[in-house]
Amino acid sequence: MTYVVTQPCCNDASCVAVCPVNCIHPTPDEADYSRTEMLYIDPNTCIDCGACADACPIDAIVPDYDLEEGTERYLEINADYFEDPKNREYPSAAAVQQRPVVGVTDATPLRVAIIGTGPAACYAGEEVLGSGAPGVEMHFFERLPTPWGLVRFGVAPDHQQTKSVTDAFARIGARRGTHFHLNVEIGKHLTHEELLAHFHAVIYAVGAHHDRRLGIPGEDLQGSHPASDFVSWYNGHPDGAQRSFDLSCERAVVIGNGNVALDVARILTSGLGHLARTDIADHALEALAASKISEVVVLGRRGPAQAAYTTPELLGLAAAEGIDLVVDPADVESIGATATTTPSAAAAFKSRLLDEIAATPPSGAPKRIVLRFLSSPAEIVGEDRVRALRVQRNELAESPEGGGAVRPTDRFEEIECGLVIRSIGYRGTPLAGLPFDDATGTVPNDGGRVVDPATGATIPGVYTAGWIKRGPSGSIGNNSRCAKDTVRALVEDYAQGQLPAPTLDTDALAALLAQRQPNILTYTDWKTIDQFERAAAREHQRPRIKLVDVDAMLAVARPKA
Repeated sequence: MTYVVTQPCCNDASCVAVCPVNCIHPTPDEADYSRTEMLYIDPNTCIDCGACADACPIDAIVPDYDLEEGTERYLEINADYFEDPKNREYPSAAAVQQRPVVGVTDATPLRVAIIGTGPAACYAGEEVLGSGAPGVEMHFFERLPTPWGLVRFGVAPDHQQTKSVTDAFARIGARRGTHFHLNVEIGKHLTHEELLAHFHAVIYAVGAHHDRRLGIPGEDLQGSHPASDFVSWYNGHPDGAQRSFDLSCERAVVIGNGNVALDVARILTSGLGHLARTDIADHALEALAASKISEVVVLGRRGPAQAAYTTPELLGLAAAEGIDLVVDPADVESIGATATTTPSAAAAFKSRLLDEIAATPPSGAPKRIVLRFLSSPAEIVGEDRVRALRVQRNELAESPEGGGAVRPTDRFEEIECGLVIRSIGYRGTPLAGLPFDDATGTVPNDGGRVVDPATGATIPGVYTAGWIKRGPSGSIGNNSRCAKDTVRALVEDYAQGQLPAPTLDTDALAALLAQRQPNILTYTDWKTIDQFERAAAREHQRPRIKLVDVDAMLAVARPKA
């Protein structure tokens, strides 16, 4: 028997740390970790101890005899990974990165502020608490009344197993020395300079929430929307709950073919019965129930081997009930015939799966998703609103790097549609008091230490983690290694006496926050909101019914007498 990593692997590598035979790869210390779409268990090395399954925060690791229908192919996926010659020479024991020895260089115990409460922030918090610094005190700041960031407002509502990673994050709130300041916006209620006066160090882990633009004519027509707006709408983000989307057309086009693009396509085509068992926002559920959309075209600029979606996402989409997943056989054959490089094991599996999909006749399901490749958006067509998308066909070209380069052809076509969702990636936005690299949409940093671009020197006490540090890449768990590296740098600086001691204490912070934000909420207040949402959902057999309005959240957290 062997254990198998299945969808949805969160990549946080909790399993790697407990494996006694180093059979799970790539590990955070291995070069491919930052690029991998999931982790893999070597069936020839696994000793069936089950430690990895116990450690997995989202129950994505199961023994091979317990695989359910739709997950059996993960046996093939795990085995394929280690059959690839590039993945056969892993060492028998992983190098362990030792924590720095923390000496007491300051009479004040280490105090750290973490801006954000999403995955990168929570993983950073875990590292701070486990750093060995004596009497460590940690404060989270979140502009919304609810924590968990991307997990609550970015993960698709029908991916509840992925959302369960918050159970691990929730344990942070109960730890001694941890404080949550919810409904507090840095830059509005507290400045960057005020944070530095109260803490040895500030870690910015605020994510990257703004969409990249296409830069084509018609991009701002009515009916053309960035994916972040649509995702925040159906996930009940307070900033997006009041948006509206015209779903009266029969065809929508999603530009981009990453995981978010597949999420959007699946939500647009899923049946009401499926969505009604999730924590999708009620307003979105009502609108989607009346939707006339029967087809969604997912458009990729490159070929299937270079598609940005992960294998688990494609497998999940192929298994979705009531949806035909369609790929033109001629399209796949022509792409395969012109391929110039040998794909990785993951890319090869995705290509085989697409071949299978292309060879499967449509079942006649009421909804369908069409995957198209080698097509670039050229213009969103319409006068007052979207009428069609004009696309330019591409062809694969040889690339010195072997990355699947494409070149445009002189062939164009129009895809009639009434809705366009642009899902071509995210970027961060500037933060008051911090330098910002507009080209990358990130805060300039050296291993997590924020850098002044004018001098190249690190700024004492200021750090960053997650997407605002490295750009929007990787899955939830990839933030674990990213946060670990940042906190390692922070602890080294503290141990060496390089962090200025705070001049104001926790009591002064509490007084300042009470003055600036009377509606501040604590972690206990969030637990009240959490319990309310779960209780409201029980009779409907849903995981939760989200509150989507800040005032409603405040009323639940602190009801008036």
